[in-house]
This record gives sequence, C-alpha cells and structure tokens, in this order.
Amino acid sequence: MLVLGIDTSCDDTSASVVRDGRYALSNVVHSQIELHHPYGGVVPELASRAHLRNITPVVNEALLRAGVTLEDLDGIAVTIGPGLIGSLLVGLCYAKAISYVKNIPFVGINHLEGHILSIFLEEKVPDFPFIALTVSGGHTCLYAIYDFGKYKLLGKTLDDAAGEAFDKVAKVLGLGYPGGMEIEKSAKQGNPEKIKFPRSYLSKDSLDFSFSGIKTAIALFFKKWQKDSSLQKEICISDISASFQEAVVDVLVEKIRRAIKKTKIRNVVVAGGVACNTRLRHKLLKKFKGIDVYFPSPEFCTDNGAMIAVAGYHRLKKGERADLYTDARSRYPISDIK
Repeated sequence: MLVLGIDTSCDDTSASVVRDGRYALSNVVHSQIELHHPYGGVVPELASRAHLRNITPVVNEALLRAGVTLEDLDGIAVTIGPGLIGSLLVGLCYAKAISYVKNIPFVGINHLEGHILSIFLEEKVPDFPFIALTVSGGHTCLYAIYDFGKYKLLGKTLDDAAGEAFDKVAKVLGLGYPGGMEIEKSAKQGNPEKIKFPRSYLSKDSLDFSFSGIKTAIALFFKKWQKDSSLQKEICISDISASFQEAVVDVLVEKIRRAIKKTKIRNVVVAGGVACNTRLRHKLLKKFKGIDVYFPSPEFCTDNGAMIAVAGYHRLKKGERADLYTDARSRYPISDIK
C-alpha cells in the first residue's frame, strides 16, 4: 500500500510517500528556519503563508523522488492536530482537494501518533508494548504503547515542553534559533557540572514534567552573570548551556526510569525533535543497560510527512476514512483518538 503523508503542523512543510507503513520512498521537508530566525521563534502568520507557497512543490517533489503519481496512491494521511491552526489548515485542505479530485481515501492523523510510530521507519523496531517519550518544541509526553492505535498517556508537561525551554533559554543566552541545536553546540564546549540548576521531578511517583522553573532559574542566573565580571571569568556561556542541558536531560531520563518501574515495560522509544540531542541519547543508553532503547533517525525525529504516512497506513488498513467535514484541531490529545 502506498500512502502519501503530509505534515504542516508548525513551520516545516513536509510530504512523503511510504510503502506498507515501513519504507519511506521519499521524504521532502522544506524548513522555515531562515524565515523565523530573526524573531527567535515561529511566527504563526508567516508560517501559514509559507506553507501556502511550499505545499505544491513539496508534494510534487515527494511524488517525483518516490517515482509515483497521484494515481498510484492507495491513500493520503495528513496531520490535523495538534499544532498551529493556520498551518494545519493548509495541509488538510490540500489533502482534501487531492482526495476529492482523484477519489483517493484520506485520514486525519494526530501529530503525536506520528512521532510515536516514526520508529517503524527504521530497520530495527520494538516489540509491543513499549514506552514512548515524545519530546519536541511543542510536546513532552510519556505513553505506554500496546499496539497500533492503542496508547495510554502516562505523563505530560504541565507548562513548557522541553524543546520550548531549549528555544527560550537559547534566546536568553543570545545563542540564536533554533534553540535546541544552538544549546547543544554551545554545551559541547562547557562543563555540565559547573552550575547545579534545579531539576523539577514534582512528586515522588509523578510522571508529569515541568520545565518553567529551570527556564526562570537560567534567566535569573544570567542576569546576575551579566553584572558580575568575576563570575564571568569563572563561568562561560558554554558552561551555562551545558548545565542547563544536563538538568533537562536528567529529568527526561528519570521520568523514563519511573515509567519503566511503574509499567514493567522494558522497551523504550524516544521520538521528536529533542530526541536528536546527543547528550540525551548518551545518558539513556548508559542508564538503561539491559533495556532496549530505540531512536528514530534524525530525519524522522523532526516533523516529517513519513511518520504521518506510517500512522495513516495503519488507520487506512483498518478501514478508517475521513470526510470533507474533517477539521483541524490546535489541541488534540491522543486520548481523543478513537
């Protein structure tokens, strides 16, 4: 089965053709980093306008690279939420138009489900059940995954997502955008033990996350650092970056440990943009010896159409179909998936 996956949930316009929910024949992503860089974050109105310009050439390129035409497709999968509503509508309306004109069935996909199932684009895949951590600029959630379409939420962020904290701290430190990449680059030159920033573990058994506290701690420390020349001689920006990154990684690793202990599930998948972070990967693999930990390839960690096509494949296979009344949803918890 050939499925065209389309994702325009935030600031990347992406399309991919995937065969049988496993093999990405193409995966085209048009990044808007340069467009949003001057603002230090995504500007929703600019993002949706860019999607309008890019959606047709991106889909055409995905079909071309895959060596297929619209007539060869068995289905279309498109992200309907969560995300920026203006951006989501571009991809959804485009998918509806193709579906209507070419009489190709389509399904609306939860963006987080796409991240969870992105691991099935890899050669080595986990057995069910497994724990999934989706960690990105907009989301930080823990799930128990029992089968395709059977997900249980274990914990979620109560305020900022981890990726959002990276972006905001990078902006405070003057490192630029996107924050995750800049923080990691800076942290490689610093000492992660230099500053003991707070780790918010919440209650003893909590699987929820909170990153607003460390973001505030960084801002306060940086103000003090700017005014203290002796402190600047002792601690550099890279030390701050490394210490911040270490604090976030420690929390993510600890929450996964708690989830393993609670569920007795010994397979772990880490997906989403922050899953590209090398420090996070290193600490997880070091911490959980005897536990199988899986990471999607970097191209499938960030937002992409391939992961949406994988999720779409399994829903189309079950006979699910969307109609032209399907709408985009800025908030779309996995618990709402039927």
